Amino acid sequence: MKIIVVGAGEVGFHIASRLTREDKDVVVIDVNEEALQRLSETVDVQTLLGSGSNPSILEEAGIQNAEILLAVTNSDEVNLVACMLADNLSPSTTKLARLRSGGFDRYYEAFKTRPPHIDTVINQEIEVVQTLHRLMSIPGAVDVGEFADGKIKFVGVYLAPESPLANVRLMDLPKVIQDLHPGVRAPLIPAVVRGDQLIIPKGNDVLKGGDLVYFISEEEKLVQHMAVFGKQATTSKRILIIGGGRVGYRLAKDLEHASVSVKIIEKNVARCEYLADKLDRTMVLHGDGSDQNLLLEENIQDMDLAITLTSDEETNILASLLVRRLGAKKTITRIDKFSYFPLMSAIGIEQVVSPRLSAINTILQHVRRGKVLSTLSIKGEEGEVMEAVALSTSDIVAAPLKKIAFPKGAIVAGIIRGETIIIPMGDTRIEPDDRVIIFATRDAIPGVEKILAVKLEYI
Repeated sequence: MKIIVVGAGEVGFHIASRLTREDKDVVVIDVNEEALQRLSETVDVQTLLGSGSNPSILEEAGIQNAEILLAVTNSDEVNLVACMLADNLSPSTTKLARLRSGGFDRYYEAFKTRPPHIDTVINQEIEVVQTLHRLMSIPGAVDVGEFADGKIKFVGVYLAPESPLANVRLMDLPKVIQDLHPGVRAPLIPAVVRGDQLIIPKGNDVLKGGDLVYFISEEEKLVQHMAVFGKQATTSKRILIIGGGRVGYRLAKDLEHASVSVKIIEKNVARCEYLADKLDRTMVLHGDGSDQNLLLEENIQDMDLAITLTSDEETNILASLLVRRLGAKKTITRIDKFSYFPLMSAIGIEQVVSPRLSAINTILQHVRRGKVLSTLSIKGEEGEVMEAVALSTSDIVAAPLKKIAFPKGAIVAGIIRGETIIIPMGDTRIEPDDRVIIFATRDAIPGVEKILAVKLEYI
């Protein structure tokens, strides 16, 4: 598979490095020579200096032979022109474009059906707001993914050292949970993050206090499963948003339709005036979200949730730590630099959102081979959960899972058959049109892709 990436910024860098590790033929175009040098020094990828909005550069990159064009520069205009030119030079190439301006929201469908025929528009602000809603809907969760139209939840929670599940082997978990919570079936645990290590646990593996435990749950059983891990479902009624940029505005606008009290703190006076004019029920405050006196004046100790969404991640980190110290019950912190992710839990920040990671998750969904419906990255780039469709032409259909040669580091975590949700066992068989949820470590993803392309989908 040949993929052309226009833009070597944070999103372009990480998507190119990820796809190259999966043995895809990737060409990256950018006008910034330093960005290309950084990429070529780190990743075995072909780079091309120039603009993706230049037809000669696209032809030199091999657009006629490319299956996918990813236009992910920081300029909406460059991304649109790159897709328009690709549409003329190679109509069969699938085009994905990152568009960040809210002014394009109403035109996504038109871009699909008319020139430049963009197959998928990626707005990372919209994606991260959806992530925020998922996190807010499951208090106590560090990471949340939804599959089968929300019927199945993939949830990450930290296991407290004092939890009765700490130091319990996975094979003993069903009995321990049954004793503690009669009638509750133990959820499937496909992944555990311990320090810097991503583990696909087996029956003899032991859960440890401090582990980030990922489990699969049916929607109607989620409250029970959260209680198993000592997490209570408390709804946030008072929310403080620090940062009134595009993400903060979109989130506040959405929350105005819910029965919650919302305040925004924004440093820029002109932006405050804009927010006050556009928002109806949100209280807009001019000030610095890391100002302790201001936070105390606004009764930060009464806030159920504080969300730091400024464009400066250092400010977000400091503000999150400060509001927690001043009494806010929970925080969600916006982080853009991937290098910061491993540090967050160490300094006491559990819930993190990233517009760039949200954009990458959307991109991966559309570059995966096979009928992949959605994807979710785990621990940055260490693992991935994907939902795919099994077709009647598949070798995997009707075969017991224990007889299927999945690559090491991959596991079937759930099956959706019509309205029925199946937590799979070794004897479980996949049937035509089942939606299959697969978890895989980074090293296992190429093997899973092969299964999705060859066995889950007839070519």
